[in-house]
Amino acid sequence: MSTPSATLTVWAGSWLAGHSAPDDVLDALRAWAPRQTVAAGDPVTGGHTGLPWASDDALDAQGAGIMVLLKLIREAVAAPKARARLVLPVPGDVRGLPGGTEFAAAAMEVGEGLLLGAPGGDGTGLVPVWSDDDTLRWTVYAIPVPPTSEPDMPLGEAEFTMRQAVRDAADALQRLQTTRLGSGSAGPRELVEAELESHSKHRYPDSMPLRARRILDTADQVAAILTVAEREPASAPTSASAAAAQETLLRPLWHAIRAARLAAVHAAGS
Repeated sequence: MSTPSATLTVWAGSWLAGHSAPDDVLDALRAWAPRQTVAAGDPVTGGHTGLPWASDDALDAQGAGIMVLLKLIREAVAAPKARARLVLPVPGDVRGLPGGTEFAAAAMEVGEGLLLGAPGGDGTGLVPVWSDDDTLRWTVYAIPVPPTSEPDMPLGEAEFTMRQAVRDAADALQRLQTTRLGSGSAGPRELVEAELESHSKHRYPDSMPLRARRILDTADQVAAILTVAEREPASAPTSASAAAAQETLLRPLWHAIRAARLAAVHAAGS
């Protein structure tokens, strides 16, 4: 899994469908952090949910336990047509976000979040925030769920796109690493494998469609290659134009990864 929000979306969907137990959801989340808390993102949400609210500095001490998440999710998707939707916003791609909300700002800041509720109705937004390496705080917002959402990429298209993206990402890495060969440091393959290792501790529900699993696994592989390309370039861009060229090379691949992950995660929870 690439993000805590994706993990929660997939496992909550499996639990709500009767394929997984509540403890399975919690165990999957604990693979991200041994300590997790839940708190309201603002006083109004705190009043509606009964969750504690405080400044960021005090949230960890006052947050509720992670079991509260299951209660919030079940209540939020109890209405007809209610569902859980993953969001993976980045500048220039804010699909799924309810504009002008504190949830949208928080999700944009961390690049992920989870929408719960029926389209066009009142709902709940969840945003995970790392307090430290061992503590993850789930921040809860009362939100209006957008009345419509952009359709996900069909799974067949997502799978084909990710297969092509592996080749394109490898080509991009080679182009950015050309002058680095023979430097004596770890090679690109070792760096990519090390990057992928962090994903191995996260598992999928048994009920998850095999095609969706393949798409997520391939998306992780592409993301690992791109991360290495960005972190370990042959040399830093020497000009603004060089930096822009590097971003232009990698940006479409990151966009394809997000679209494929959204399609696979939502297919798993449907």
